[in-house]
Amino acid sequence: MSQSTVSQDKNSSKNHKRSLLKKTLAGAVLSAIAVSGAHAKGISDNEIRIGYIADMSGTYSPLAGPNGLEAAKMAIEDMGGAINGKKITIVAADDQNKPDIGANKVRQWIDTDNIDLVAGMVSSAVTIAVNKVVESKNKLSIVSGSASSSITNQYCTPNSVHYVYDTYALAHGTGEAVVKEGGDTWFFLTADYAFGHAMEGDVSSVVKSNGGKVVGGVRHPLATSDFSSFILQAQASGAKIVGLANAGGDTVNALKTAKEFGVVASGQKLAGLLVFLHDVKSLGLETTQGLQLTTGFYWDRTKDTRDWSQRFQKRTGVMPSMVHAGIYSSTMHYLNAVKATGSDDSQAVMAEMKKTPINDFFATNGRIRDDGRMIHDMYLAEVKKPSESKNDWDLLKILRTIPADKAFRPLSESKCKLVAGN
Repeated sequence: MSQSTVSQDKNSSKNHKRSLLKKTLAGAVLSAIAVSGAHAKGISDNEIRIGYIADMSGTYSPLAGPNGLEAAKMAIEDMGGAINGKKITIVAADDQNKPDIGANKVRQWIDTDNIDLVAGMVSSAVTIAVNKVVESKNKLSIVSGSASSSITNQYCTPNSVHYVYDTYALAHGTGEAVVKEGGDTWFFLTADYAFGHAMEGDVSSVVKSNGGKVVGGVRHPLATSDFSSFILQAQASGAKIVGLANAGGDTVNALKTAKEFGVVASGQKLAGLLVFLHDVKSLGLETTQGLQLTTGFYWDRTKDTRDWSQRFQKRTGVMPSMVHAGIYSSTMHYLNAVKATGSDDSQAVMAEMKKTPINDFFATNGRIRDDGRMIHDMYLAEVKKPSESKNDWDLLKILRTIPADKAFRPLSESKCKLVAGN
């Protein structure tokens, strides 16, 4: 089975990190063999093969990364390692948040390793590039980590599902709530690539449609380490709300810099437009308390979410992000469709996935639409005060449920070529 290799870095700490990554990816291949009972004897028609690709070592690695791979492996194990006599195997690669690396790896997987499903994917730019390859080869992809709503809008394909969340849902959750609470002037700090642009655009539309105004913005490179000049521009704008249209390490660094510069103390508020549980854990409740965010999953919401999350924590040492939970759920949905159809033919499986409702520990009222968007209930949450938290992972409180048909862009506004009338 093939896997990606990571180029050596001069920095010793990065060398160590990449060494661990190599072990993780190697473990994925060995684990797949152990799970399925397969032997290293090449590709067989008697295999269902999944390729997991994501940022495994960079700024977005906590969102999906090695722990997302564990979630996929949990699904394979829970399915028993085989379906109708077909063994289930998984291989993994680090796309390094680079579209060319992601697209080339997936093309290689399909051409030489007979991959049936591509899973994971975080960077929206990588996802758009990968989905073009998947469509051209008539395979399937399920996107769990990427945010850009364009993935099922102008870049939709008949071979792809966008499963967990997107910028439209985040904008209409967090953005709308903040504006209605009086945050009617905005300045954006935006990651300068597809996801950031989509997030800024979707939130801007929500702000304006609710009577607010965008007074300015600045775009920063992906994985920048110094947010000082960007935060100073946000302060100088006089906007009530500084919207962070970024994610992962970029959001964490922006929030840290904002605290150092006294952004909140001076009267402005921060809107984290894509904030994950692990970001809150990393920054601490003292820094993030009161921050509102939209999420597709919270580990402590129900008994079912707690039960699965505790299983995940035993394997990884952390509670799951919404992406980790979505990777498990989407992998199970795919495997159940393979079982129901008795086939790994891409279009037969896609048809089965689209006609089958999704109600599990992750999704409530879930279904996959014609454009490939999996719609489900989303949740507006708020970070707890330190005095409200009962344990290390007791970080959020759910303020309200956003119904599936309200959370995501309606098909009547879609530009997708698969939607009737387009």
